[in-house]
Amino acid sequence: MSEYPPTDTIECPELREHRWSWKGKALTLAYEVVGEGQPILLLPALSSVSSRAEMRGLARQLAGNYQVYTIDWIGFGESSRPAVAYTPALYEACLRNFVQAMFPDPVVVIAAGHSAGYVMELAQRQPPWEWVVLVCPTWRGPLPTAMGEHRWVYRILQKLVGLPLIGQFLYFLNTTRGFLRMMYQRHVFADPQNITPELIEQKWKTTRTKRSRFASAAFVTGGLDRAKSREDWFSWFQPLPVPVMMVIGENMPAKSRQEVEVLAHFSGVQVYRMPGSLGLHEEYPEQLAVGILGFLEKYRSRRRTRNPQIDF
Repeated sequence: MSEYPPTDTIECPELREHRWSWKGKALTLAYEVVGEGQPILLLPALSSVSSRAEMRGLARQLAGNYQVYTIDWIGFGESSRPAVAYTPALYEACLRNFVQAMFPDPVVVIAAGHSAGYVMELAQRQPPWEWVVLVCPTWRGPLPTAMGEHRWVYRILQKLVGLPLIGQFLYFLNTTRGFLRMMYQRHVFADPQNITPELIEQKWKTTRTKRSRFASAAFVTGGLDRAKSREDWFSWFQPLPVPVMMVIGENMPAKSRQEVEVLAHFSGVQVYRMPGSLGLHEEYPEQLAVGILGFLEKYRSRRRTRNPQIDF
């Protein structure tokens, strides 16, 4: 990437706040901006350790050419964690409100993991996106994926986690350092050597933030699944409302890999394959940026020549 400015010359981003309201409750969305140029929006994956920090390496790689916005989802990171029902409607409103406030024109968006559903759902309306990158996209939460569609059981579990004492205990069991390390080894990072004690300590501290368990429980139990079925998920790609690039990690879990391979085969998405699992945007940001910039610059070059048909 010698044609891009070295990332160590890019300024350290400062915390910014976007204030809005949801059902009469004031909320604050934390975000940061780095670089200059046309904007790109980065959406971290939803998870028990979701934070804009996981996108920081990628943001620095892109900031040599673009102005990069990265958010903390409501309920995670340094954004508000209100005592409300965490539902897809909340996250959809959150994303729409932020995009409308920040970007007067359609913007490039890069969404990791479960963020993909919210991006693709919005794309079906008046698309706020110029170009979409889905990094190891998922549509179904961890428990429904691993144990099947027992949604009523998961709703009960989500309510239990919201209770004092017993809920705090259940959340503690799901966020110990040992459990986090196991999860990273199983399906987040591909190289065990990258799962350092410092990384696990950082992730563990993220889970200790006050009222973190509510949004985390909603995600794990499938309560934040924007698509309710595989048919719904696939329908957002038939036809594609905007140009979409999908990044497939060679080490993704089997079920998640199967889902993205079906999309790659039956939809018109552009595909970029690289090493990594569900957390490849954090583990291999340099290689991911190379793929994204190459595709994006080719797409914009074709647009400048007034040829909307992109054939990679």
